[in-house]
Amino acid sequence: MTELRGITVLGSTGSIGINTLDVIARHPDRFRVVALSANTQIERLFEQCVQFKPLYAVLPSEEKATELMRKIRAVGLATEVLAGERALEKIAALPEAECVMAAIVGAAGLKPTLAAVREGKTVLLANKESLVMSGALFMQAVKQSGARLLPIDSEHNAIFQALPRTYRDGLIQAGVTRILLTASGGPFRNMPLDQLADVTADQACAHPNWVMGRKISVDSATMMNKGLEVIEAHWLFNAPADTIDIVVHPQSIVHSMVAFSDGSVIAQLGNPDMRTPIAYGLGFPERIEAGVAPLDLVQIARLEFEPLDWQRFPCVNLAYQAMRTGGTASTILNAANEIAVAAFLDKKIRFTGIAALIAETLERVGIEVVSSLEDVFAADLQTRVVAQEIAAKQLAWI
Repeated sequence: MTELRGITVLGSTGSIGINTLDVIARHPDRFRVVALSANTQIERLFEQCVQFKPLYAVLPSEEKATELMRKIRAVGLATEVLAGERALEKIAALPEAECVMAAIVGAAGLKPTLAAVREGKTVLLANKESLVMSGALFMQAVKQSGARLLPIDSEHNAIFQALPRTYRDGLIQAGVTRILLTASGGPFRNMPLDQLADVTADQACAHPNWVMGRKISVDSATMMNKGLEVIEAHWLFNAPADTIDIVVHPQSIVHSMVAFSDGSVIAQLGNPDMRTPIAYGLGFPERIEAGVAPLDLVQIARLEFEPLDWQRFPCVNLAYQAMRTGGTASTILNAANEIAVAAFLDKKIRFTGIAALIAETLERVGIEVVSSLEDVFAADLQTRVVAQEIAAKQLAWI
């Protein structure tokens, strides 16, 4: 009998975490859940603990951990409940877990993801902010520990599948000329520009193809998610900025493409369902069943592609600028975006104020050389203070 592969899921109650557990549940002969973590959804985490019986469950505060512990003890589970940032790092490094799904949204996911990398785990990376904030340091840690890094974002997973394994020696040497990230264009792809200032949070979160959390949905509406993905692709695939393009593809069937020097373009296609890249990561190098409906190209009938509208999506240009600038620029970009999106969701700034806030923050916060993780977190903290001040100023204008 094959030994079950231990899995820790960081961010188990978010959309990626839920889909990960769905795939795991389809393969009880392959996987066992070692640890789970959540932020606020105690009831859902409790239900996951009942179903998967992990060794550990982690919540951010002692108060929430105590509440979950009462529920767990009431049904006789042996799961140990922990609290806080250190606890996240602990479950990311557990020897019982060979594989860690890094699905905590935002900067909060960086430390536990790095903890898994430093232990040489197989890391299924769904937290793009880890590479956006600390790309060089993160990839250096991967190299030093021998960790296996598998991208789970549908776009990067598609690129990973399309690239020859020799890309690690350099894209040019592998015959690659372009990496083509596809983007749906989000809910406002065709909205008149003069109406964007008045869109609501519910409108921004109504993605036409994907079911995602509210923060990621807003990032898709501004296309900052695509800007962050450009930076992530730069680090994941050692790709210079001028080799990474964005193509708008409204159907979200072609998840990304790689162009080669002989004129070939290799694409990965599939229905817009995150269980496909998740199953690819969990089963790698094998293919395992994901519960995803097969793609019917005849029913789809046509695939459309459009150029990126840079005026409509200024956040993308800000991301390219940050990537080219280097140092702490991408950290500042990410932190300013998190503050801006939160302010928009709280009705403190307008939708169009998101890009304006990020741009002003990038101008005001000094960009420094990154030599340690402390430099990254110092820039992150400073940026959040400045961005909050700018958000408060925008609120006064509404």
